Amino acid sequence: MKGPPPPHEEEDDEDGELFLDEADIVGEFPVDEEDLPDADDDEAGSDDADIDEEPDDSVHIFTGHTGEVYTVACSPVDASLVATGGGDDKGFLWRIGHGDWAFELQGHRDSICCLAFSTDGRLLASGCLGGLIKIWDIPSQNLKFSLDGPGEGIEWIRWHPRGHLVLAGSEDSIVWMWNADKGACLNTFSGHGGSVTCGDFTPDGKVVCTGSDDATLRIWDPKSGKNIHVVGGHAYHTEGLTCMAISSDSTLALTGSKDGSVGFVNITSGRVVSMLHSHSDSIECVGFAPSSGASSLWAATGSMDQKLIIWDLQHSIPRSTCEHEDGVTCLTWIGASSYVATGCVDGKVRVWDSRSGVCARTFSGHAGAIQSLSVSPNHDFLVSVSLDETARVFEIAEFH
Repeated sequence: MKGPPPPHEEEDDEDGELFLDEADIVGEFPVDEEDLPDADDDEAGSDDADIDEEPDDSVHIFTGHTGEVYTVACSPVDASLVATGGGDDKGFLWRIGHGDWAFELQGHRDSICCLAFSTDGRLLASGCLGGLIKIWDIPSQNLKFSLDGPGEGIEWIRWHPRGHLVLAGSEDSIVWMWNADKGACLNTFSGHGGSVTCGDFTPDGKVVCTGSDDATLRIWDPKSGKNIHVVGGHAYHTEGLTCMAISSDSTLALTGSKDGSVGFVNITSGRVVSMLHSHSDSIECVGFAPSSGASSLWAATGSMDQKLIIWDLQHSIPRSTCEHEDGVTCLTWIGASSYVATGCVDGKVRVWDSRSGVCARTFSGHAGAIQSLSVSPNHDFLVSVSLDETARVFEIAEFH
């Protein structure tokens, strides 16, 4: 049987509590207990603000864009010159360390999704989701040509390694090649059954490789436009290709797919050398290590599964797995060093030592997912662009 309450509780009722009649109630408001402040909230508030405020490790911020920034390219010959493009339908040329100078790449009517400098750095190509490519003369800062042809958005742009030939893949399933000095279309490469999502010239300039949403890799003769090999089927990717890299000796292609697999293909024979299956989500970026040679063929792959994997391709095995906080969207090797940089959905840029798999540096500053990375030709600066509408420059001189 429950006993009477202790005497001190009775005293509290009589002396300490105030009772209201229903007539005194003006209105009732529901209160969620989780919303009530803790007694020590005021004291902790200033501490929380300090914890949430991350450092900005960048040495330069470009804020000329008024929308998400999708693509960045550093000049191959001018260590301070950078081009960026984004969802505000604008592109800009700007200089690292010169916050008061920018040149707008005008005339696009849709998001600028890809930019590429010619190998000699004299020309810049900008491509947009409206299907238009513009060629800019860098010394004079003048528009040289607008290249018509593609019926849908541009997916990527690449230059011939030793000339002013520009190659582009389109959502219209066609690959286009122009003479950028004359503004003339030289060839179209037809055969893919879906958007051409990735492609490039081989470093010797003799072959074109393209990958598509149709889950095939095609190898072409750029002079004749003839299709030399089609790589596809059950021994290859089961979903569309997303990215591609070509080895420095022009003999091997590395391809990534939405299905999470990485393909390793002999360009000369069109044969699949091996399929790499260590990722569990879409592959977003791939890259051969610049120092790869006959004795050590390494590559890096990044995926939405939050992993960067460093591969020993000779033995088709992962050397190391580099864990991220979110999906890996882009990567770039830093010069001829053993370091590789990654951009991540969490807004961080990380530098990894490929030999050990250890994260050597994490750069903070962005407030949105990283979309693209580019390294200056002297390898002193790494430039990243983000959905936070900014481009940021980080110092990486210690890594080359």
